[in-house]
Amino acid sequence: MKQMFTPKLFTLMKNYSKGQFLQDMTAGIIVAIVALPLSIALALASGVRPEQGIYTAIIAGFIVSFLGGSRVQIAGPTAAFAVIVGNIVATEGMDGLIVATIMAGIILVIMGVCKLGGLIKYIPYTITAGFTAGIAITIAIGELKDFFGLTVHGTQIETGDKINALIQNIHSVNEEAVMVGVFSLLILIFWPKINEKIPGSFVAVLVGVLLVKGLRLDVNTIGSLYELSNELPVPSVPHVNYAMIRTLLPHAFTIAVLAAIESLLSCVVADGMCGGNHRSNMELIAQGVANVATGIFGGIPATGAIARTAANVKNGGKTPVAGMVHAIVLAITLVLFMPYAALIPMPTIAAILLMVAYNMSGWREFVHVLKSSPKSDILILITTFFLTVVFDLVIAIEVGMVLAAVLFMKRMAEVTSLSGWKYIEQEEEEGEDAESIQLREVPKDTLVYEINGPMFFGAADKFMEIVTHSMHASKKKNVRKIILRMRSVPSMDTTALRSLQRVYTVCRKKGIILIFSHVQPQPCSVMKKAGFIDQIGCDKFCPNIDAALKKATEL
Repeated sequence: MKQMFTPKLFTLMKNYSKGQFLQDMTAGIIVAIVALPLSIALALASGVRPEQGIYTAIIAGFIVSFLGGSRVQIAGPTAAFAVIVGNIVATEGMDGLIVATIMAGIILVIMGVCKLGGLIKYIPYTITAGFTAGIAITIAIGELKDFFGLTVHGTQIETGDKINALIQNIHSVNEEAVMVGVFSLLILIFWPKINEKIPGSFVAVLVGVLLVKGLRLDVNTIGSLYELSNELPVPSVPHVNYAMIRTLLPHAFTIAVLAAIESLLSCVVADGMCGGNHRSNMELIAQGVANVATGIFGGIPATGAIARTAANVKNGGKTPVAGMVHAIVLAITLVLFMPYAALIPMPTIAAILLMVAYNMSGWREFVHVLKSSPKSDILILITTFFLTVVFDLVIAIEVGMVLAAVLFMKRMAEVTSLSGWKYIEQEEEEGEDAESIQLREVPKDTLVYEINGPMFFGAADKFMEIVTHSMHASKKKNVRKIILRMRSVPSMDTTALRSLQRVYTVCRKKGIILIFSHVQPQPCSVMKKAGFIDQIGCDKFCPNIDAALKKATEL
């Protein structure tokens, strides 16, 4: 219990060595080189200033490494947040983003304290695959403007508006921007095959700057569109009111769920790479604290970044010290070299984000699900994907979860069944399980029904079938007792219990006695709390079918 809420750093530092520090420091520096252009690019994709992406990588990167439950997790801004952050900034402004980020952090801390780290696995893969692919498409569409150097006036929030703006301004294509963008994209594709140590995004940035400056190309750069600052962030909390909290709460929940999913998924990937074992609840608490801090210091939402975490492991990072070194190196870079970021061409930034979108789209898995999954899963996947692209991520996740829950309940209701026994006289062979399905001698005035599967509101009507069957059987013989065999009913909810109570009411009016066989603990607890067992009589609840048949004979 104590270890569950102990940061991984505190455990690993007991046996830390100088040699491991050198490895962590090397890995941290390399990861910082990877994170620098990505942090700037993701900030721009989110509609905020370039340095805010670096603020996020510094603050979240350090806090998550210091407090987190993974030995190698690298946190910072990720593409998953770009769309929702852009929408919040466009509609609610920076104050709205800060409040939403802080609220999301608080939600994450509560999730961790309440030990909800394991609940993330209950979000269906079809939903995560759908909105991830949808985010990738949305990011790609948003970057085509800068990739082609189009002149587009105004700010477009919806994907449809962005596509319309691209079509209307296609005549303003800048051939020089396209050249820089294509050249950068080719570097990003082929450089990893040449050298895996030096990040392709860093090489693309250097080559892009040299092309634009050396050839004096007429291409937009970060400096021509944004005013950069190399100052370290300072804390600032905006004025908050109830109306703002109510408006931003759905966005905060979406950010928290995304941060939880992506950070824990990154932890799982990292565990597979380094043989570790992460502490999911401590990781959620660290992610929550990090998001509260980034919000206060003017950053954007953060979570575990799978690509940067993988780069950390591949370059020798073994403990959270590597992530802390990465944050410190980024802070030094911000202060000393941020003015040079003004030289980075926008088509290069667009190329980096197009590559990020391609990598996160998971199109192969998307196609595989379409080809091999049941129609219900395909429906969830397509619906979530479509709503993410056409509307927004909040609606997509809400509708996707509701749809998945409804379809799951439908499946569970379909597997829950009620069957009546057919009997002949047969002695049970010696040594056989008393609860095995054997044909037994049953009193002539008794019916036995066996229920299989969970009894919840979606399947509660199965109980009422008992009444229908019993009334039909009563026409042939005088039914005075009904045995309900419930050994295969693992759970029951209030709706199913009310349905069962209605069965009892009808049976009592007809003079029929209900006897229960092998009621499982959870249904038994529900019945006991509702007073149903006392109403029926404790003697009517038998441990197995043989005892129930004996009780029916005695009665």
